[in-house]
Amino acid sequence: MSSSTKGAAICVALFILAPLFAAGWPLMNSLIDLVPAAYAKMRQDKLAIVSAQGGAEHTFTIEVASTEQEKAVGLMFRTVLADGEGMLFPYTAERSLQMWMHNTYIPLDMLFVRADGTIARIEENAEPLSDRVISSGAPVLAVLEIPGGASSRLGIKAGDKVRYPIFSGVSGQ
Repeated sequence: MSSSTKGAAICVALFILAPLFAAGWPLMNSLIDLVPAAYAKMRQDKLAIVSAQGGAEHTFTIEVASTEQEKAVGLMFRTVLADGEGMLFPYTAERSLQMWMHNTYIPLDMLFVRADGTIARIEENAEPLSDRVISSGAPVLAVLEIPGGASSRLGIKAGDKVRYPIFSGVSGQ
């Protein structure tokens, strides 16, 4: 690398980092705390989605976002979510939920799930990096995020059942 190229690279780096330093260390510490959390794997588990029409059962390996920090970060900053993978956002009681795709680089299907395991609504192919609020439309106990388009590919529809221990009234538990 020539000295002029090296000098230009240093100037660009300083231009990018200067506002962060000017804002003070609390902002830098927040960013430092957030980024590693995005790459940390949460508790893993498995769940199944059973068709209400008696079709195929689909099994997913999921990460469970249990804490408030895990829920706040979710799938932000990830660049890959393979078929058969997902993230579950469980809550302690049914309520209306709102999600968004802020800092989420991959399209997702959001499955809003009632306490009995019934999928109440599916938001297909949520737009990456969008700050648009995506509402559950009804009280739900959890949100399951899977790769964008997977619901359609697998024939998963509202009314199908999610089989996982937090949901009551789902056969096979």
